[in-house]
Amino acid sequence: MHGFLASSVSVTCAAALALPLALSAPAQAGPSAVTSELAAPGSTQSLPLVPLTGERALGSAAPEQGLTRRDVRPFSLVGIVWDNPDSELHGRVEVRTRAAATGNWSGWQDVETHNHEHAADPDTAEGDSGRVRGSTAPLWVGDSDGVEVRVQAEVDERATTAGDSPLPRGLRLELVAPGADAASPGAQPDAPHTGAQPGLTRSGAQVRAPRAGALSAAYAGYAAVDPGRLDPTSATEIPELAPNVLPALSQQETEREFLAERPGEQRVKPYIGPRPRIITRKGWGANEKLRERGFVYSKKVKAAFVHHTASGNNYSCSQVPSVIRSIYRYHVVSSGWRDIGYNFLVDKCGNIYEGRAGGVAKAVTGAHTLGFNTDSMGIAVLGSFGKSKPSASAVTAIAKLTAWKLGLFGVNPRGKTYLKSGGGNLYKKGKNVRLNVISGHRDGFSTECPGWQLYSKLGTARKAAAKYQGR
Repeated sequence: MHGFLASSVSVTCAAALALPLALSAPAQAGPSAVTSELAAPGSTQSLPLVPLTGERALGSAAPEQGLTRRDVRPFSLVGIVWDNPDSELHGRVEVRTRAAATGNWSGWQDVETHNHEHAADPDTAEGDSGRVRGSTAPLWVGDSDGVEVRVQAEVDERATTAGDSPLPRGLRLELVAPGADAASPGAQPDAPHTGAQPGLTRSGAQVRAPRAGALSAAYAGYAAVDPGRLDPTSATEIPELAPNVLPALSQQETEREFLAERPGEQRVKPYIGPRPRIITRKGWGANEKLRERGFVYSKKVKAAFVHHTASGNNYSCSQVPSVIRSIYRYHVVSSGWRDIGYNFLVDKCGNIYEGRAGGVAKAVTGAHTLGFNTDSMGIAVLGSFGKSKPSASAVTAIAKLTAWKLGLFGVNPRGKTYLKSGGGNLYKKGKNVRLNVISGHRDGFSTECPGWQLYSKLGTARKAAAKYQGR
C-alpha cells in the first residue's frame, strides 16, 4: 500500500482536470444512475460505488470499491463524494472514460483525493448546514459517455480494527454535464462563449439536485446573531440581470466611480487600479437556481489567496465556461456548498471570470481557503502549475484584478496584513496570522496549491498590482 500512500500525501488544489487519452475497449452496460432534478442547464448523475470482485461480502467496509466499465448519459467532469465531510479519503482514486466523439477509452487517470482544504470555515452557516459532503477534487474529462472507476484504500493494518471501514462511508461517483454553450454574437476566436442551453431530461436517469432553500433556516440563524453577514438579494446583485461582461474601465473612470460611491468621504486620490474586464456569471452561463439565495459578506477584503485548479493545461479558452459551470455544479449539487467556492477564476488567456455571487466589488465570503475565508478573496487560475509555468497573461490578470479589488478597500498589494484563523492544519482557530496581502493557498493551509511555478510568480504579481494602483 505504500504506492497509494505516496500518491496521496501531496495535498493539491481543487479541480484536477484532464483530457481523455485514446485507448480502445468495449463498454459494459451498468445500472442507471440516481435522479432528482427537472430539466435545467446541465445535470449530475450520481452512482453508488460497490465492492469490487472478491470483496462484495464486506460491503461498505471493502478496501477497494468502484464501478466496472459501463455506458452512462453524457458528462464532462467526474468526482467522488461521501457522507461525512470530516472524513478523509486516504487512498487512490482512478477513473477512465470513453470519449463520446470517438468511442475510445482513456487510460487510467488519478483524481486528487485531497479537497477538504477548499471549503467553508468551521462554525459557519455554510460549513454547519448539514448538507456538506466529503469530496475529491473534480476531474475534467471532456465529452464522455462511458466510465470506469476504482478506489483503493491506503490500509494500515496496525491502525484498522475488525469491522472498521478503511474508506469513507457512502462513496458515490458524480458525473457532471455542464450544459451546452450558446455563442454570443461577435465572439472572437478562442474567446469565452456566453449563456447556456437547457439540458434534456433523460429518462431513467437519477440526477442529483440541491434542495432549494435548504440552508435558509441555518443562514437566518446566523444572520440573527450577526445581521451584517447575510444580505438579501437586491436588484443590483441579481446575476440574472447582469450583463455578460463588465467592460474594463480606464484609471480615471475607475477613480470617478470609486469616489461617486463614497460621497461622504474625504476626496483624496485613491490608490486603485483600473477595473479589468470581467466575464460575469451570466456570461459563463451560471444556473442561478442551483445556488442558495442571498449572499454572505465579510466586512472588507484584506487579502487575496491565489489557487490553481490542478487542471492540466490542455484546454482552449472557449471551453472555460463549460469547465466553470461543471465546477460550480460539483461544488453546489455534489459537495453541498452554497455556491461555487472561488470569488474569481482566471484562464490562461488572461480572461477573468466572476465566481461566487454577491457582487464583484463587494467582500463576498467564499469557500476557497479553509480557515481564512473571512476578509479575503479567492482567485483560482485554471491549470496545473507544479511543473508548468503559468502564462504571462494569467499572471497579469491576477495583478490587474488584485490592483482593482484590493484598491476598493484601500489595501496595498505589496503589503502585509493580519487575518484571524478559523481553524486549519497550519494555524489553530483564533490565531492572528501575518500574511502577504497577495498570498498563495499554501500560506494559509498545508497544501501544494497553487503549485510552485505559480506560487513563484506571486512576487511579480504583487509588484505589478502595486504599479497598477499608482504606488
